[in-house]
Amino acid sequence: MNIGQAAAATGVSAKMIRHYESIALIPAGKRSAAGYRIYADSDLHALRFIKRGRSMGFSLEQIRELLSLWQDPSRASADVKRIALGHVAELNQRIAELTEMRDSLQQLAGCCHGDQRPECAILQSLAD
Repeated sequence: MNIGQAAAATGVSAKMIRHYESIALIPAGKRSAAGYRIYADSDLHALRFIKRGRSMGFSLEQIRELLSLWQDPSRASADVKRIALGHVAELNQRIAELTEMRDSLQQLAGCCHGDQRPECAILQSLAD
């Protein structure tokens, strides 16, 4: 399968496939006699794995670790769980930060008259 077909089959753009190859997240595609990248089913499976990991918000380094564990039949599931729970903690922190931002902005929007007057609590808060 060439890179365009691999992209279509996995939902990962050809540009991202090339990027993943350039950072050695996946091995470089084998080349045909004409120089085109050729991908096997195992490559497609790895690309789907990466895409799913990215959709769950894992960093590329976390995905690199998870891929390594996935490909290691002697892995310990505790290692996978450690990465997942670390990511959950990061997500909880981000959720808390976003919730605080939302609440602050909601409060400021409530203080803004939203009319023709130039005074605006939102702009004043940003300027302070």
